Amino acid sequence: MLGGADIIDVKNPAEGSLGANFPWVIREIIDLTSTFSGVETSATIGDVPFLPGTVSLAALGLAGLGVDYVKVGLYGPDSRQKVEQILKGIVKTIREFHPSIKIVAAGYADYYRLGTSINPLEIAELSAEIGCDVVMVDTGIKDSTSLLAHMKWQDIKNFVKLAKDSGLEVALAGSLSMDDCIKLRDLEPDIFGVRSAVCENFDRETGNIQADLVKTLKVSISS
Repeated sequence: MLGGADIIDVKNPAEGSLGANFPWVIREIIDLTSTFSGVETSATIGDVPFLPGTVSLAALGLAGLGVDYVKVGLYGPDSRQKVEQILKGIVKTIREFHPSIKIVAAGYADYYRLGTSINPLEIAELSAEIGCDVVMVDTGIKDSTSLLAHMKWQDIKNFVKLAKDSGLEVALAGSLSMDDCIKLRDLEPDIFGVRSAVCENFDRETGNIQADLVKTLKVSISS
C-alpha cells in the first residue's frame, strides 16, 4: 500500500497457488487496507475441487468478511461443464447476497501440467457467459517458471481480447517478473498480480514485500 498498490490480494500459498487463508487473517488485512483510501482487498476461496455446493458456501463466507473481490481458482473442475456449474453457483450466491462484490474466475496457464483443469481461454468464455466480473490467468505449479513459459503470446493476447470484448476485466499473474509485466502491458490488462517481483531479493518464499519495488513496478507498467 505504501508502494501504491491498488489491490491487496490475500491467499495462503501453503494450500496451493490460490490457496485460501483463514478468516481472521483476511479480516485483519481488510481492517488494515481500509485505512488507505482507494485500496481494495481481494481474497481467494482456494484451488477448488468440483464441489459446487461447498464452493458456493465458501464464496458466501468469504464475501461476508467484507472483501471487494471473491476469487476462485478453478483447479479441480476438469471439464467445461464442471467449470460452468462451479461458476454459476458462485455468481448466483454473490449476486443474491453481496451484489457489490466482484467475482474473479481464475484459470491456469499450465493447466496441461495439472491434469485437473481446463484451458484458460475456455474459462474466459464461460466467465463472460455466466456473468463474472474479472477473469484471471495464473500458474498452478510455482516452480519459478512464469506465465510466459506456459502460454503463447498469441494465446495471452486472445485471452485478454476475448475478456475485454465481453466486458470483463482481465488479470494476469503467474510468477511474473518486472520485465514480464513491462512486456505484457502492451496487451493492456486491467490487473497484474505479482509476488516475487516485489519481494526482498525477489524471493517469494522468505522475502518480505518491499514498498519501493511495488512503486517501481507501478511506475514501469503505467508509463
